[in-house]
Amino acid sequence: MSATYLWLMASTAVFMAANSALKIYAGGGTLWVLLGALALFCVGNTLMVQVMRGEGLGVAIVLSAIFQMVAITLLATVAFGERLAPLQWAGLALGIVAVAMIAWPKGAGA
Repeated sequence: MSATYLWLMASTAVFMAANSALKIYAGGGTLWVLLGALALFCVGNTLMVQVMRGEGLGVAIVLSAIFQMVAITLLATVAFGERLAPLQWAGLALGIVAVAMIAWPKGAGA
């Protein structure tokens, strides 16, 4: 696994924490919770710079968006009790397929 994907996983973990803090804030949290979430978003975006250096802007943002979609959806179902409809689960599966296609080594299978 390349260092780029380690940076991507680290940024995803930070973005998950930031979005969890926003969920808590939306449920009646204090201003400090919101400020903590904003600080975490800044850290996550700083980590994303390394991903952009390794993969380029377009691929980095697409990978980040899909990684976050999958991770935060799973977090929402496990930690916050949110439920998805079957069609939404299918969309999540398509997101996973999209990551595999985008991250596929260049020239492989072409």
